[in-house]
Amino acid sequence: MWISGVLPPDAPDPRTQLAERVRALPFAMYGLAPQASVEDHDSLGITEAGGIGGTTQVAVSVNYTLWRNPDDHEDPINLAELDERTREALDEPPPWPRPAWLIEQAARMRYRMLWEAVRTTWTREPGEYDSLPNQLVQHVNHILMNRFRAELGIPDGPPTGPPPYDDPWRARLSAVNPTARIEIDGTTVDAVEIDTDPFAYGIGAQISPEIVVTVVIPRAELPFVRIALATRAAGTTSAVSG
Repeated sequence: MWISGVLPPDAPDPRTQLAERVRALPFAMYGLAPQASVEDHDSLGITEAGGIGGTTQVAVSVNYTLWRNPDDHEDPINLAELDERTREALDEPPPWPRPAWLIEQAARMRYRMLWEAVRTTWTREPGEYDSLPNQLVQHVNHILMNRFRAELGIPDGPPTGPPPYDDPWRARLSAVNPTARIEIDGTTVDAVEIDTDPFAYGIGAQISPEIVVTVVIPRAELPFVRIALATRAAGTTSAVSG
């Protein structure tokens, strides 16, 4: 979430409105199972697609703060790899008061995060494009394109040329292993995975004919994360109506 401009100190937290949208969704969403190294601070993203007939697809993603050393949050190993300009901007206090929620978000930017790590997608009438393998490929490529541009040599701006894009860095359906397993709410279920990309690992499961959950974790962070899922508990923005 990016906030620009000058906000008064009593500006409302935009997460509150997002929480209401998420709670109104007609499906439950999933997140990483509770663990010391991963902090769920109710940072969500939501995308919707639709047409004349109404909403056809909704996807909700969860961001996390990652603690490589959860016993000592001030350990430098927990700090994000920020460029000098960004770090200087975070160190320089603004000449105006800020809302408490904005101060909190700025402080979190100093630390490692798992960006859009878990995505729950509901599709009203799933087709081949919405299949679990296709959605896992889409999620992996979304993370690669947005978090590993420099490493992959991806130029700034949107993809060029007409779909299907054939950039060599993209994950493909041929990379999907259909025989994986993942724990969800304490039960191990069938899953598919992409374990061939050098920068990210992806796994996903079919919850129902309309609902898919996918997880994408940077490989560098895999030693610090237990990949198990749970229905997100009720909280400020941690639950939706099912």
